[in-house]
Amino acid sequence: MKVPKSLEPLLRDGLIDEVIRPLKSGKEAAVYVVASEGAIRCAKVYKDANKRGFHTQATYREGRTVRNSRQARAMQKGSRFGRKEQEEVWQNAEVDALYRLAAAGVRVPQPYHFLEGVLLMELITDEDGVAAPRLNDLELTGEQALDYHGRLIMEVVKMLCGGLVHGDLSEFNVLIDAQGPVIIDLPQAIDAAANNNAARMLERDVDNLAAYFGRFAPELLTTTYGKEIWHLYENGKLTPAVKLTGHFKGQHKEADLAAIMREIDDARADAIRRKHERDGE
Repeated sequence: MKVPKSLEPLLRDGLIDEVIRPLKSGKEAAVYVVASEGAIRCAKVYKDANKRGFHTQATYREGRTVRNSRQARAMQKGSRFGRKEQEEVWQNAEVDALYRLAAAGVRVPQPYHFLEGVLLMELITDEDGVAAPRLNDLELTGEQALDYHGRLIMEVVKMLCGGLVHGDLSEFNVLIDAQGPVIIDLPQAIDAAANNNAARMLERDVDNLAAYFGRFAPELLTTTYGKEIWHLYENGKLTPAVKLTGHFKGQHKEADLAAIMREIDDARADAIRRKHERDGE
């Protein structure tokens, strides 16, 4: 295939040997399957900032460090230089999160190189060696739903133990490989200690999971893992090996199922909207 201009620098530097085919393209980025260093990997090419949507919100930017005061002022003013700097911070956030989480044992694609707006990383495949499907594309049994939900909740725990909250976790950015769920799409990941919205975003991530898996295992719809996880984190008791109950002990009143369902429906609608923004639909 014709080599996209954005991948030419990686070819020149020998980081990519061949561009095999496009994998997917959305508003956020285009992804290609490539041959690199004797392996089949994927290259994520970030698109121009003006083609983006929700990620410009201040809630995601809060707590992110910048190089200097000039950069911070430019980003605040929204000048052309500021937008360029903001774009760099946005891209670097995903790269940094992937390295940080991979080192912490979280199931994310292994990153390899980041050059001129292109992230070269592991291609997640299924048991047949082809690109793994998104969780949203699968029809699950109740048993599978409980299994995958339990695994993803523990990935959320490991992420928070590593100091990060995904911030946009749903069935649309989880892949299923031969071993189970793998979390992807992390440019909006936030620092749990530096962002005042972290608790709310963690709960939303967990609610999105409950909404999706609750379609196959309705008993998950009344769980409160998000509140339980954050309570343990705030009190310094959260570890990757923690045993969760799914019910926050700080809640003494009877659960309002109708209110819970409304919140889950709202979270699911928000996740679908963000998926459409990413995919350009």
